[in-house]
Amino acid sequence: MNTPFADLSRLQTDRLFDLLGVHIFKYNKKEEILPTIKNENIICIVTSGSAQIVFIEYNGNEIIIENLEKDSLFGTYISTTNNENCHIIAKEDTEVVVIDYNKLMNPQNLRYPYFNTFFRNIFDIINNKFKNTNERIRILEKKQIREKLLEYFDIEYKKNRSRNIVMPFTLKDLADYIAVNRSAMFRELKHLKDEGFIEIKSKKITLLYK
Repeated sequence: MNTPFADLSRLQTDRLFDLLGVHIFKYNKKEEILPTIKNENIICIVTSGSAQIVFIEYNGNEIIIENLEKDSLFGTYISTTNNENCHIIAKEDTEVVVIDYNKLMNPQNLRYPYFNTFFRNIFDIINNKFKNTNERIRILEKKQIREKLLEYFDIEYKKNRSRNIVMPFTLKDLADYIAVNRSAMFRELKHLKDEGFIEIKSKKITLLYK
């Protein structure tokens, strides 16, 4: 997957920022990122650090909607941020570049080769984002915790062509990601381990049934 600024020099990136009139914001760990995003027509890029889009249920339970690592995109129309119960939380000290959507879509930008490169990069990233969303839907459609876990493992196995899965988040976050009770998920993981389906070591899961 491309990064937003792939094939751009530092000078070209600076010119791109000037062209688009970007704003750069820095957030501390656990700080809410752009709480006004629901009312703004913007596209954002995580340039350092990481964050999560979290849905908070009426009972206080948190469901991870999306993990935002470095070079991830999110925004008003490309992320689940328009619900008042959705919040974007910095997992660590994080920097975000904010671009006004109308400035991004200005036809005059096409005169600049560096803009065309950037636009192609973010188009590829958005396509991959939708692919990841479809994968998540496949997981959430499963009814049983075991089915959800095995679907997640199968997706990661096919994506990386490896029985060794290094998760991008903790097991606690995995429970939120597949939308199940954490204690129940840990019990199911233990069953899968005891039955010889998997091995678990920190964030690394080895599939023994593939």
